[in-house]
Amino acid sequence: MSAEPPVIAIVDDEPRMRSALCRLLRVRGYAAVPFEDPALFLQTLETRKYGCVVLDLHMPEINGFDVLECVSRQAEMVPVIVITGHDQPGSAERVQRLGALVYLTKPVDEEPLLRAIEAALAPPGQTQDSQASEHPARES
Repeated sequence: MSAEPPVIAIVDDEPRMRSALCRLLRVRGYAAVPFEDPALFLQTLETRKYGCVVLDLHMPEINGFDVLECVSRQAEMVPVIVITGHDQPGSAERVQRLGALVYLTKPVDEEPLLRAIEAALAPPGQTQDSQASEHPARES
């Protein structure tokens, strides 16, 4: 009997990016749920458990900083991997303070993203070893 794969939420306003990320994760055996609307994603946090979240930083209406702040207030913190096409000074440090696991810039390379997801889904205690050689809030 096999366990259900962890559900990974993809929160990004760009349809092509959402589609590409979902396709990549499904091919790798993960269950991916896309969200164009960050508000809809936030509504699901009360009723659905996610293994981790891949979160775009710059979106209309609700930006990734605000979403990350809401996620960090949850009783059970969900690991968040932030991706952005608009890298700005101070953004990586800000998302780290808000609790993001990793900060990646678009175009996102497959391997750093998959390493970040594996670290996010690893049992507590195992993620320390995988991050020891990398800055946890910034990868390119």
